[in-house]
Amino acid sequence: MKNSILVQTVVAATLSLTVTAVGAQVPNNDGHLFDTRGVVAKSGFGLCWKTTRWTPAMALAECDPDLVKKPEPPKPAPAAAPAAPAKPKMCNFSYSLQNDATFAFGKADLNAAGKDQLDKNVIAKLGGCASIKLMLITGHTDRIGGHDTNQKLSEKRAEAVKAYLDSKGAKADSVETMGAGKTQAVPGVKCDDKQPRKKLIECLAPNRRVVVEVQGPAK
Repeated sequence: MKNSILVQTVVAATLSLTVTAVGAQVPNNDGHLFDTRGVVAKSGFGLCWKTTRWTPAMALAECDPDLVKKPEPPKPAPAAAPAAPAKPKMCNFSYSLQNDATFAFGKADLNAAGKDQLDKNVIAKLGGCASIKLMLITGHTDRIGGHDTNQKLSEKRAEAVKAYLDSKGAKADSVETMGAGKTQAVPGVKCDDKQPRKKLIECLAPNRRVVVEVQGPAK
């Protein structure tokens, strides 16, 4: 009776150990000894037990931290590209005398309407400029008359406008005047040379003008 009980006890203990060993997840590493729980067996000094098959490739972080390849630190996010510098604001503009502000035939005298247009469309706008790098003043004539005569007349018209702007205190780093003569007619102005001379002169009036161009940074 006692022998029967002893046998049953041994068998139960054996089965219990077997189940524990089967249920444990032992790592697949022949270089170390593991207990039935899958934990690396260690000596009383905390050193991991290794088998004769151990190689550095079998190193474990808890046993051989110096041999285990450490994960690379995450790469820093690429720096954002610097924003392109904002383009400076400009006060560039161009204005051409027109309508009743154009010059009389064969004359270079700036009339009252011309001065008024320059006040409103040039002088007034210069106040929005931080500085004026260039002011280009170009005189023009109609097509009546010779080339040399019209060239000189266009230059005089440009100088007349420059003198008026100077009198108004308009300053620029560079002021240039030039005459285009009769070479740059206003697009769209079509006049029949066969009509009476007075009518032709009236028709060509838009060409007898001065154009002011300004370049510089805005305030």
